[in-house]
Amino acid sequence: MDDLAVAVETDPDPRAASLLADVRAERIRAARALLSRPLLRTADEQFRLVRKHAAELTTWFAAETGWRLVVDVQSARLLKTPARLDDPTRPAIAPKTKVPFTRRRYVLLCLALAVLERSDSQITLGRLADGVITGVADPVLADTGVEFRLERREERSDLVAVVRVLLEFGVLERVHGDEEGFVAQTENDVLYDVKRKLLSDLLATTRNPSTIAATGFERRLAELTAEPRPDTDESRLRGLRHRLTRRLLDDPVVYYAELDDEERDYLVRQRQAITARIHAFTGLVPELRAEGVAMVDPQDELTDVRMPEQGTEGHVTLLIAAHLADRGRPVSRFELARLVRSLAAEHGKYWRKSAADPAAAGDLADAALRRLVALDLVEVSGEAESELFSAKPAIHRYALAAPRVLKSSSKTAPKDSSR
Repeated sequence: MDDLAVAVETDPDPRAASLLADVRAERIRAARALLSRPLLRTADEQFRLVRKHAAELTTWFAAETGWRLVVDVQSARLLKTPARLDDPTRPAIAPKTKVPFTRRRYVLLCLALAVLERSDSQITLGRLADGVITGVADPVLADTGVEFRLERREERSDLVAVVRVLLEFGVLERVHGDEEGFVAQTENDVLYDVKRKLLSDLLATTRNPSTIAATGFERRLAELTAEPRPDTDESRLRGLRHRLTRRLLDDPVVYYAELDDEERDYLVRQRQAITARIHAFTGLVPELRAEGVAMVDPQDELTDVRMPEQGTEGHVTLLIAAHLADRGRPVSRFELARLVRSLAAEHGKYWRKSAADPAAAGDLADAALRRLVALDLVEVSGEAESELFSAKPAIHRYALAAPRVLKSSSKTAPKDSSR
C-alpha cells in the first residue's frame, strides 16, 4: 500500500479519498498505455503519466510479470517476454496497408536494424536498401531462400513496409521525400534522421543474440528468451505467477486444458488473487469460466482484434462464431464459404455491396476465421489444403439461444426477455 493510501485510511478526508482515486486512475491509464504500446516516446499522449508513476509501474510489472520497465526522459520501454513463443496470430502489421508481415519482411526488418546500428545519424532510403541487399547476399542467409534485389515493385513495397514500421516506432524520422515515390521509382530518395536511443530500446531479449550458439529457429528463440531456472520453492512459485499473469494480460483466453499440471493447479488455487491484482492495476475485468479465465477490457482498447466488430467482416465473424458454437463438430473452409453465401441471401442488404457477391464468400470466411483463431475461439487441425475448424469453449458466449415466449397474466406486466 502506498503512502497516500495509508494517509486516507488514517484520515478519511473526502478530498484525500478523491485524490487517491485520481492517482489510481492515472496509474491504470499509464499501465494500459504500456500494455498497448510497450515503447512510448515523448510525443505519445500517455508518456507523461508513465514517467510520473514510473516507480510504481516498474515495481508492479517486475513483481507480477517479471517484465522490466525502463523509463527515461526520451522513452518508456516495457521489455516484455511473450508467455508463448509459438503463437502465430500476432504478426507485425504494415501501418498503411494493414497487411501482416511475411517472412521476407521480417528478414528485411532485422537487416535494416543491423544497417541502422552501423549508420550515421542520417540515412537515405537508397543507402538503407543497399545495406539490406548486402545482408541478403550473405551465403548463410542466401541458403535459406530469401531473395531481395530491389528490382520488382513488390520488393520495394516490402522494404517500405519495414521503414514505415520503424517510423511508427520513432526509430526513423522522415526529413525529406516520400516512400511512395521510391516504390514507383518516380523519386530518387528519402532522407531520415536515425534515433539511436529508440533503436537501442527495440531489442527485448534476456540474452544478447550474439551469445546464442544454438542452431535452428526454435532453439535459438528459446535461448534468446530463456530465464533462470528456479532453485527454490519461492522462485518456482514466482515463475508460475509470472507466466500465468503474462498469459492473462496477453492472451484473449487462458484455458485450463492448455496449461501443464503445475500451472493449472496454481491458477485454480490463485486465480482470485491474480485476477484481482490485474484488475486493480489495469482495469481489466476477470471472467471466470469452467474452462478457463479471460481478462475482459470494458473499454475495448487493449486488443488489436475485436469481437463483436462493426462492418461486414465483423457481422460475418459473429454469424460464423454462432454457427460453429452450435455445430459441435469440425467444419471445413469450403463449408464455411458456402455458409457465407447462404447468409448473404438473408443479411446481404446490410453488408457492403461487394460482399453480397457469391465470389466474395471465400474471402469473407477466411477473414472471419483469422479473427476467431486470433481470439482463441477456434482451433485449427489438419493440413493446409484440408484444414478443419472447430469451436473452442469460450466461443459459446457468442452462441445464439432460441427466443423464449414468456407467459403473462392480465394483472402482471410481461417480463423483459431481452436480457
